[in-house]
Amino acid sequence: MKLRTLLPGLVLLATLVAVGYAIDSGLLGNMLSQDWIDREVRDQGIPGELLYVVVSAVLTAIAVPRHLVSFLGGYAFGVSLGTALALLATELGCVLTFYYARIVGRQLVSAHLGERVRRIEEFLAANPFSMTLLVRLLPVGNNFATSLAAGVSRVPARPFLLGSLLGYLPQTLVFALAGSGVDLGSAPQIAVAALLLVASGMIGAWMYLRYRHGKSLGQEVDGEVDANTET
Repeated sequence: MKLRTLLPGLVLLATLVAVGYAIDSGLLGNMLSQDWIDREVRDQGIPGELLYVVVSAVLTAIAVPRHLVSFLGGYAFGVSLGTALALLATELGCVLTFYYARIVGRQLVSAHLGERVRRIEEFLAANPFSMTLLVRLLPVGNNFATSLAAGVSRVPARPFLLGSLLGYLPQTLVFALAGSGVDLGSAPQIAVAALLLVASGMIGAWMYLRYRHGKSLGQEVDGEVDANTET
């Protein structure tokens, strides 16, 4: 019984150690780079698109920033297709992290992220879809840690994952637009992406202050949100 109880946490710990080793040893260093995109993804048709989605989903599931995925999606496929594929990959990464934490690592994640789990659970409890959407629109916060914390909490999966999908869209579009602008050498397009990023960040921060109903994701997030709204 003790082994059965400890096994999920041990599996999660072993996975995190393996991921850390892969990152430190450079095994993942060549993935999601411009050279890798040019060599393996661009102009490869459907196989290249599938490779991009699978690799990006796995890497975002282990905490690679989703903005990098979106930027390279725009670089590889243009704004429309790049946004769609980056959004799909990011959402799949969220699903992987959420269910991995919920099924395998509940005890271990709760032990290390106990306070964050409590805050996330309290923040999302009343209206999981709307509040998840709000969290994902914020210009600050840790996407990976949020998915982990939600996975081990009692937050229902469907509204959390749907809210994440819609909340990811604005910044995915912005970074895909920027990536496409780099490929085309379009300074105005990159400038528009930068302005949209600032605008979406300020809107997300304003919505957080307006609709959180006295709840908080922590002093660090509150301080960064206040700084965004002041600027």
